Amino acid sequence: MRDVAAAAASTGPRVLPRNDPRQYDDLAGEWWRPDGAFAMLHWLAAARAALVPPSTRPDALLVDLGCGAGLLAPHLAGKGYRHVGVDVTRSALFQAAEHGVCVVQGDATAVPLPDGCADVVSAGELLEHVPAWPRVVAEACRLLRPGGLLVLDTLNDTALARLVAVRIAERLPTVPRGIHDPRLFVDARALVAECARHGVDLRLRGIRPQVGGLVAWLLRRVRAARTGVTSTGRAPRIVPTRSTAVLYQGRGVRSG
Repeated sequence: MRDVAAAAASTGPRVLPRNDPRQYDDLAGEWWRPDGAFAMLHWLAAARAALVPPSTRPDALLVDLGCGAGLLAPHLAGKGYRHVGVDVTRSALFQAAEHGVCVVQGDATAVPLPDGCADVVSAGELLEHVPAWPRVVAEACRLLRPGGLLVLDTLNDTALARLVAVRIAERLPTVPRGIHDPRLFVDARALVAECARHGVDLRLRGIRPQVGGLVAWLLRRVRAARTGVTSTGRAPRIVPTRSTAVLYQGRGVRSG
């Protein structure tokens, strides 16, 4: 896996179709850069981990679907879970393993893990990247034991989400061009209904970066681009908002 990551970092970005998984190989060196292309995924990982309570049993398992390079791992430290990450991208899994994640290369629509194995399933910034998100939901719910917890975040299938996440965001510093295909964004009501079909009562809330923190971060990025000098600062926090029209977070428990 080390050779894959090194080769990806050396070749630079290609011109690829929207949402093409090969982008993650081209951007392999960006995963753990605090102000890099995946900066917002760090902020979202912290917010998602805040929904996960400490484990209540010694052999508790958390399955992280679409784990990428394991950005959730630092935020789970001390909570008592064995962290298993599932992803299709080998270069990302190599880095996840370096951060203590037990990695499994596999498709989130057909996860090679047994029914009811997980105390927690996380699906962060994943559903809007798969052509058949209901199959991922079915797998996530299948993996949960009765009483297990599902946590996720994704982009809503709305005109406002397409405007903010594609037309505006892709013009901002470090946001990868073409990382999203807006045709795959996930209708919030449909997601709740699909989870209910599989025995998970999913509750949603809108989320967004805290405005002051985001502005300060963008100014640091602009200043660094102009001067070549990178300054440090606090990462923006993800905060709740009333509207789920753009970005939303879900938490639900499987019945049984």
